[in-house]
Amino acid sequence: MKIIIFDDDPTGSQTVYGCPLLLNWDEQNLEKAFKQSSPLIFILANTRSLSSVLAAKKTREICSSIKKFFVRQGYSKNDFFYISRGDSTLRGHGVLEPAILAEELGPFDATFHIPAFLEGGRTTENGIHYLNGIPVHTTDFGHDNIFGFSTSNLAKWIEEKSFGKIKAKNILHVKIKQLDMAFNDEDGFESLLKFLSKLENNTSVVVDAKLPHHLEILASAIKVVSKEKRFLFRTAASFIKSLSALPPNPKCTADLVSLKSKNNEYKYKPGLIIVGSHVKLATDQLEVLMMDNSCKGLEIPVSKLANIFALEDRKQAILEIEYTLLSKIDDILDLEKVPVLYTSREERKFSSYSERMTFGLELAEFMSILVRKITNKLGYIISKGGITTQILLQKGFNFNHVHLKGQILPGLSIVTGDSDQYNLPVVTFPGNLGNEKTLLEVLKLMDSIS
Repeated sequence: MKIIIFDDDPTGSQTVYGCPLLLNWDEQNLEKAFKQSSPLIFILANTRSLSSVLAAKKTREICSSIKKFFVRQGYSKNDFFYISRGDSTLRGHGVLEPAILAEELGPFDATFHIPAFLEGGRTTENGIHYLNGIPVHTTDFGHDNIFGFSTSNLAKWIEEKSFGKIKAKNILHVKIKQLDMAFNDEDGFESLLKFLSKLENNTSVVVDAKLPHHLEILASAIKVVSKEKRFLFRTAASFIKSLSALPPNPKCTADLVSLKSKNNEYKYKPGLIIVGSHVKLATDQLEVLMMDNSCKGLEIPVSKLANIFALEDRKQAILEIEYTLLSKIDDILDLEKVPVLYTSREERKFSSYSERMTFGLELAEFMSILVRKITNKLGYIISKGGITTQILLQKGFNFNHVHLKGQILPGLSIVTGDSDQYNLPVVTFPGNLGNEKTLLEVLKLMDSIS
């Protein structure tokens, strides 16, 4: 049974490989994706960059395209698993999006909330979600300016994000003890099957997970009852790996690094790093990177661009900034250093949520077009930040889909596009992943073969 994943940014495929990531979901692209042998199809909805109203609208539009495709191809909506992939630190429209999917693709017997991302230190125990052992609502992600929240208790979080429509007291809980028992003996597994078989009326269920076998045994049980029960999932990336049950990726790190583009002399071209994410971890990683002699930073003048974006006639002013930045990138490449293109780190103030989102998308599009204009000189790109990466792939390179090759480090994927013109690999680097040295570590890996 194929698994269709609605991804709220382009990084949720970070535990799997060998599948299409769709940036365009018209009939032609859906048909290509469904013909591939992979059990996974990712739809890069990028709804985390949108307001709740626009996220709901876009999710419905995607569902409409899929349902029309199903009718023309003779598929039933019951033939597939559906996952709403969201952030493992609980940002995004984590309750709204599965609710829209339930309306469009339901009815479902239950919606499972499984934010554990084990590869990135995100675990859930006793219904509390943790980041490296710290309750996630106490971290910077819990204090996010757009998607902040007040509790790490998943049931209470669902009540908070549903504005009280889903009561915490009515939410069920799959505990670690229950999953361990199911994993260790047949009676425990039968007990889990019995629990799943009794679910109905789209009950909300939160799931604990600390180790891979917790998710693997749940996935096995869900497959057993899938002929009788329809389930919807709001998950981070780890459960996708468990449900797909893919074998280990045959490609090693060296295989992925060797995807870099070569020049006419068959030598690898240099790379470029773009950093759009503004979370504190991204800034810390940028600071460590800038201390390394192999690269040189180039700041995008965010305040200046904000003033230009407000103009009616802004084309010439944007071209002038592009020309200046492209010249500086050329100078850095001439020094045989890796250019690091990053946005100003100060947090801008906006009068409204929608104004903040609109500016963020305009800025990401500016960066993507800038990168496109120098791509012929590059061997690879490391893109830091989900929205930054989505806009680069979609607006910068105009890709209809990209192909997921695998992970260069846990949680950090390499994708390639569907264009001969822009065929260099892109490392998709979530803003919230790794430690202070991870961005530098990825650069060293990408330059380890010359």
